[in-house]
Order: sequence, then structure tokens, then C-alpha cells
Amino acid sequence: MERRDRIGEPWGRRTPYGPGESWPARVDMYLAEGVDPAEVRWVQSASVLHSNGDALDIAVRDGAIVGVRGRAVDRVNRGRLGPKDLFGWQANAAPDRLTRPLIRRDGELVETDWDTAMDRIVRRSRALLAERGAESIGFYTSGQLFLEEYYTLGVIARGGIGTNHLDGNTRLCTATAAEALKESFGSDGQPGSYTDVDHADVIALYGHNVAETQTVLWSRILDRLAGPNPPRLICVDPRPTPAAARASVHLAPLPGTNVALMNGLLHEILANHWIDADYITAHTVGIDELRSRVADYSPEVVAGICDVEVEDLREAARILGTARRLLSTVLQGFYQSHQATAAAVQVNNIHLVRGMLGRAGCGVLQMNGQPTAQNTRECGADGDLAGFRNWANDSHVAELAELWHVDRARLAHDEPPTHAMKIFDKAEDGSLGMLWVSATNPAVSLPKLSRVRALLAEDSLFLVVQDIFLTETAALADVVLPAAAWGEKTGTFTNADRTVHLSDKAIEPPGQARSDLDIFLDYARRMGFRDNDGRPLPPWHDPESAFEAWKKCSAGRPCDYTGLTYGLLRGGSGIQWPCTPAHPEGTERLYADGGFWSAPDYCESYGKDVVTGESLTAEDYRALNPDAKAIIKAARYHPAAERPSAEFPLALITGRTLYHFHTRTKTARAPQLQAAAPEVWVEISRQDADETGVGEGDLVEVSTPRGSLRALARVSGIRRGVLFVPFHYGYWDTADTGHRRAANELTPTAWDPASKQPLFKTGAARLRRLAGAETPSPAPTTAASAPLDPAIEPTAGGAQAMVHELLPGAP
Repeated sequence: MERRDRIGEPWGRRTPYGPGESWPARVDMYLAEGVDPAEVRWVQSASVLHSNGDALDIAVRDGAIVGVRGRAVDRVNRGRLGPKDLFGWQANAAPDRLTRPLIRRDGELVETDWDTAMDRIVRRSRALLAERGAESIGFYTSGQLFLEEYYTLGVIARGGIGTNHLDGNTRLCTATAAEALKESFGSDGQPGSYTDVDHADVIALYGHNVAETQTVLWSRILDRLAGPNPPRLICVDPRPTPAAARASVHLAPLPGTNVALMNGLLHEILANHWIDADYITAHTVGIDELRSRVADYSPEVVAGICDVEVEDLREAARILGTARRLLSTVLQGFYQSHQATAAAVQVNNIHLVRGMLGRAGCGVLQMNGQPTAQNTRECGADGDLAGFRNWANDSHVAELAELWHVDRARLAHDEPPTHAMKIFDKAEDGSLGMLWVSATNPAVSLPKLSRVRALLAEDSLFLVVQDIFLTETAALADVVLPAAAWGEKTGTFTNADRTVHLSDKAIEPPGQARSDLDIFLDYARRMGFRDNDGRPLPPWHDPESAFEAWKKCSAGRPCDYTGLTYGLLRGGSGIQWPCTPAHPEGTERLYADGGFWSAPDYCESYGKDVVTGESLTAEDYRALNPDAKAIIKAARYHPAAERPSAEFPLALITGRTLYHFHTRTKTARAPQLQAAAPEVWVEISRQDADETGVGEGDLVEVSTPRGSLRALARVSGIRRGVLFVPFHYGYWDTADTGHRRAANELTPTAWDPASKQPLFKTGAARLRRLAGAETPSPAPTTAASAPLDPAIEPTAGGAQAMVHELLPGAP
């Protein structure tokens, strides 16, 4: 057993392995000082501070969480844990946890009891329903609750109230993943599997900074790179990520030009006949349109648009086109950029024209950004219907109404489910009278924060916030409900490669805090929701009964859970859906037989024009794809509406860092994580720094047409013409009253026309130096924000970040 500083060495010790071999186990364990492993009780769970789904056991002593260890038996992580897994659990015991409900009285939030708080919510709900109808109430939830909680919320919102206004903050991070999968394959659901890393000879990462967003998956890739016959990497990212440093080709296009880049790669793949013509004929539609569209995107044309080297583009296409086993992953660098869905769909197209699906090492992972984002989508809490049903298919709506025993008219709407950006528009214009926000912090995470703060504070909006801390959003609420955190409740959740994990309750929540499931059910009972048979709606009463009800909803749909039980999920590895009684071990890869969930009567969506967002009708779809094939959709590149100019000469992108998650409500309360990235920073290239007179650690101001922020500069290897700011930093832990810290003061209120995902990585900015450096930038040195100056002290965690790493069978 070794001990390592897992802040300074985030990915831990290497365990090399070759293609086709199993990834060796390595068990990571971190316990609070003075805790003996023999003195603790271990409780099964998985991580909720990223989307990877790392299985772990929670260490409990004297009724408190005192540490974690990885689960070697699990298929996802084989015992490994990342920095947020290892240290993030400490937030549960933070002294500023919410422990009692709060209500606004005379302009101030004051503590109260549950009956008073819930009575206030119920009275306002009933008044709005009577006076203005169901569409006056909306819900905005998370990507961090449990499956059972999302499903319960969906039944309440759609079946109980009848509102169409329900979405999750997954709209900000994975809406494009879902949309791209629906456009290409007819339904959500990741075709690939993490085990494809074990077999691939080429791994392509499109806008996916895997080393920071999914540290354990990067460890898996590193172990392949360290073993015999390693895969080649293709990395598309404007920043010098760890993956870029190890890539055979690193393409750093100008932000907003991803569609042009993808068209250029497809141009070369088609021109060189690196395709599987038999697969295309048998299993796809749309190849002729793609050929026609990409014909105009020669390497020379694309290089001029994207500002990349022609030979790099050709070499990347050659590697992609000649791979024997190709794995591609996609994340926010595509999802939050201009023409998001169109770009992500082109990644699917590469796999379709090459026939690279359904085999070991051949897959696409349109990645998620949050731990339970997949469940938000499955359960219909994200702007879709439960079970990947098609809101535009009358038979699907009727099926759901029959399942819930409610009138079909309660679920039927003339418009698609309202996406989050429109929900906030409705709050702003006064048509929404009540908004219930659970487990998310839009006052920091949404674009153009000056607008968001103003609309959340409107007297016409009754704001309910359900959270574990008094966030920036909760501080604006009319009622605040204290929720139980991970480890304080039981439930299931599903990661980015469809692996379902069970998280058992390890400790009691603090004070009067309740699980989100209990809060939702309490609201439903107080509102008196009933189904058509007079039974309570929802009829379940605890997590396991909610899970059993969900299984009935999922039966026969792509995300089929009917073969899963809590008992089956306890003790061993997580299991991938679809999992049925006939296939109790789950399904490793989708579409292995070339069959897709795209039949007109079965598909989750009839699709859209990926450029304009215009929806196809059922008739359009039947004409396009009558035989349930995969759909190749081409897209023309269009320049972004906001581009660098004389006034704002730089492109601004925002994103994540290795040590924090979302708005830092948890990670900033873990000392090791907060010390590693204590404050916001701005990354700037050496060329741009020289031109603006900026040095490492200088105080700078970044401005856009929306606002400005101030931070210390990190002179890094980011491509010229681009600034990067991490979006995690809000105001709950600072004295800043001028709102000059959060990245989303700068971002535009704009979204992709197909997925409706906000475009956090499409904006123009200017930068000016305010003062010289007193210290280096607080940016970590371990990953994409590494400094060019080698004299800057490396990020390290010291003694409090030492983690045990055990190789089973090793002495």
C-alpha cells in the first residue's frame, strides 16, 4: 500500500495494461485523521461530484462520515477515486448546513417549522391553480438528485399539477448530449461503454477535458497509454489539457467553429473512402446529403475558418479514418458552443460512416456533466417525457397517462415541454407565478447573472428553494427547504455509460433536514393529488417503492430497468441498462446488431433541423426513416452572432476545473479542494499577454457586453485569441458586493436552437490590466491551467491530502 498526495497527483499511481486486457484494480482510501479502518462501518454508494459514477464505500463512525474507499468490484472505477470523491464528503458536516425551513417575513429569511413552510407553499400553489391554471407553476431541478426523486417530481409536476414547465440544470450541461443521440439514433442512451477504453486503438476527445471532469476515466486512459500497444489520442480543445499533451494530434480551433472542423474531418474520411459502405447501406439514411454538404469543406477551407494547420487536420482525419477500433467522447467544448447539436451529431456521423458501433472499442459517449443527469433525462424531469417517450406521439402520452392513472388531457400539450431558458423567460415576464428550484443554484450557474438575480427577486414570483446550503439562489427565496445530502438518504443513480448504482443511507441528515423524496411526497399529500382511482398520487412512500414504480414506467422502453432490484445492486458492481429479467447482467453496448430505437412508433423524438431547431413532424420522420435506421444528419457551418471585434477582440470561454464542482457549494467546503483552487482566475496566452502588457498574477478586468469581472491572470498555453474563466465562483464566501467574480456575469442569454443548451463558450471579450502581480494566479498547476512559468510552485495538498492506494494482491 502506497500513500500519495492526491491533490498534487490527481490521477494516482499507474497500473499499465494492454488492449483487450481487464483494467487492474487499485483501491483508493482516504480517512479522517486518527480513524482506524477497523473501527468504521462501510456503506455502499457512488460519487455525486462528477458524471463518472465512481463506486465507493462511505466510512461511518459515531454517526458521522469519516472517509471513503473505492469499490474494486465495480466496472466503472475498479476501486479508484478522484480528488472530489476522496475529499468532497467533508461538506456534509459543514457547520452552515441548512437544518430548519426558512420563510421570508418582512423582507428577511427567518427559521420556521415544516408545517408553516409547507403550508405557505401549498396555499400559494392552490391559489395559482385556481386563478391562473397549471402553467403558472414551474419546477427547475438538478443533475444531482436520485432517480426516485426525479421520477416523483415528474409525476407531481405533470400528473398532479399538469404543468409543462419542468426542466433540470442538465439543460446547461447535457441537453446537447441527449439531443445529439436522439437526432442520430432516435433515442437517448449512450451507445458506448467505458470498457471501450480497454479495446480502442484510437480515442478521440471532442471538447472533453476528461482529465479534469472525469479524473478516474482519465486514469483508465493513462493506464492504457502506459501499457503495450497504447491507443492514439485525438484532442479537440482550445486549451492545453493533459489529454492534449498526450495526443497524436491536438486541434485547437477558434471557439464557435466546431461544425466547420467536423465537416473538414468528414470531408477527408469520405474523400479517402475510409468508410464501411455495407454498414452505411444496411443501417443508415442520409449519406447523400452528408456527401454533398462536406464537399465544400476541404482542409484548406476549414483551416482558414478554424485557424488550425492543414496538415494537422489531414493527420487527424487519417487517424480517425484508419482506426480499427474507434472510441469518441464529447462534452462541454461542443455542447456549450455555437452550433452545439450540429457539431455533436457530426461525431456520431463519423462512427456511422465507419461502422464503428456496437463492438468492443467502437463507440460514442456523448458525455454527461453531472452524476445523475442521465436520470433527469430518463425520468422526464428535463423537458422530456418519462421513459424516453415522445411528447409528440399521442400513443406515448396515452401510455403514460394510463400508467399513472390520470387523464390524458393532463399530460397533453400543444407545445414541447418547456426548456429551462424559457422557464426563466416566463418568470421574468410574470406569466410564471411560482418556481420551485431543487438542488441547483441558478443565481450563479445561468448566463447573464444580472438578469437572473433581478427576475428571481421579482415580487410577482414566489420562489421556493430546496437545498443543503443557503446558496445565492436560496438567499432570494420566499421559502427555503433544508434537504438531506448524499450519504443521508437512499436511492439509485446512473452514470454516463448507463451504469446504475445504489447509494444507501449512511448517516442521518442534520437537524430537521429531509430527503428530497420525502419533501416532494409531503407536498403531494398536502396538495391532495389523487389518480383516477382515488389513490394518492404518487402512490409510493419510500425510495424502494418509488424504484419499483419506475421499473414499470421503463418497461419496454430503451432505458429498461425491469431486471434490476435494490438487492441485485447491493454488494457487487453497478449494472448497465437496459437490464431485463432476460438479461439480468445488463447491456454493455447498444446497437450491436445494427438495430436502433428509431422506429417511427417507438422513437423518443421525430428530430429537428440541427441548424435551425425546427421540429420534424411525424409525417416528415416516417418519410425520412421508415425502417428504423440510424440517421446521418449534415449541417452547414454558420458563423456565430457574437464574434471577436475591434471593441471586444478576444473570444471568451468558461468551464470547469479539476478541484471544484458547479458553484462550489460542496467542494469549497472541503479544505483540500478549496486550497487547491481558492479563487477565480483568467487564462490568457503568451502572445495576448505580451500584446496587452499582462504578466502572470497581474490583476485584470475582463469585460463583455453583459458585464465584467476581476481576477488574477494565468499566462498559460491556451491558444491565441482566447480567454478562459472557470464558472464555479459565486458570492456566498466573499465580501464582493459588486458582482465582479462570477464568470456568468459575462455570458450571453443565447442557446442552441436544437438542444436549447446555453452557449457559455460563445462570446467576445476585452481585457485590461489593472495592477501588477503580488503573487502568482491561484489557478492550479496540475492540468489545463498550468503556467508557462516553470518557477511557479506546483499545486500540492501536503499531509492532509495523502491517500492510501492499494493494489490487490500486492505486498
